[in-house]
Amino acid sequence: MNLYLKNYCISAFLIIVFCCQLNSQHLLDENDYKSIFFEVTHPESNNVSYLLGTHHAFSKSFFDTLEVPKSKLQESSIVILESLKIPGQNSEDIINVRTTTTNWKKYLSQDDLIYAQELLKKGPVNFDKLTPTELYVTLARVYNIKVCAARMDDDSNLTLDEYIGSIAQRNNVETFGLETVKEQLEIINKDVAGMPRKVHKKRLKSLINLLRNNIITGKCEDSETYRNQEFTYNLDTECQNHLMLTDRNNKWMQVIPEKIMKNNCFIAVGLSHLRFECGLIAQLSDRGFIITPIKTND
Repeated sequence: MNLYLKNYCISAFLIIVFCCQLNSQHLLDENDYKSIFFEVTHPESNNVSYLLGTHHAFSKSFFDTLEVPKSKLQESSIVILESLKIPGQNSEDIINVRTTTTNWKKYLSQDDLIYAQELLKKGPVNFDKLTPTELYVTLARVYNIKVCAARMDDDSNLTLDEYIGSIAQRNNVETFGLETVKEQLEIINKDVAGMPRKVHKKRLKSLINLLRNNIITGKCEDSETYRNQEFTYNLDTECQNHLMLTDRNNKWMQVIPEKIMKNNCFIAVGLSHLRFECGLIAQLSDRGFIITPIKTND
């Protein structure tokens, strides 16, 4: 079970994403958007950048099937990710130094508590220092990996984003993080601030039941949709979650355009950050960038 939590990164499940319907004068017909990969150019720059929408439950085995993104990644001068793995600043480092613990008897039955502790016992995070929200996010990630088969049995324990970062480092390509892991932890907990304890209990119980009994649900359809790149982007639809999407996308857009104008960038962020009116595709397009969907394999 070390695979599921060894490099525990809550940001990897900030959002489970599945895309959308492109609607912009700079973009092709909506039926041509069956891709997670886009070329980004600007009339006033000779640089060519690429934008990849990721699903944080996937990893090496999936990315290695994407011939075009793999090639473009190694040709890029800078790789931009949601966050970077930095020793001492990763989620386990932040969580493990907390002085507060969670009284799990208030959230889990004895059987469910034992199951969850056993499931995650080989991970680097102190179980009792997780918040209920962080535990749910962790278990949701394990569900996608274990039940929905987002990864192969011998797959990397890195998320897709982390794996891309590791390739960049091996090839001496500069990496840049749009936010810190600390900021991501704060966001994920703030997003459900005030949630009643009974709601935490209900959703944890439900998810543990799905894991314990290996039950496939519609959540797995989402993983399959991503794997097959069968979705639409809804670029004319307003974002519903301002904290998780709108605010973060707007903050990132204070940095990304300048990076693209000056570098050949490879940008990899959760696919949901490309969606809707607040998404990177719509915002970049509004600023004069030309966004062109590209097949991930020739």
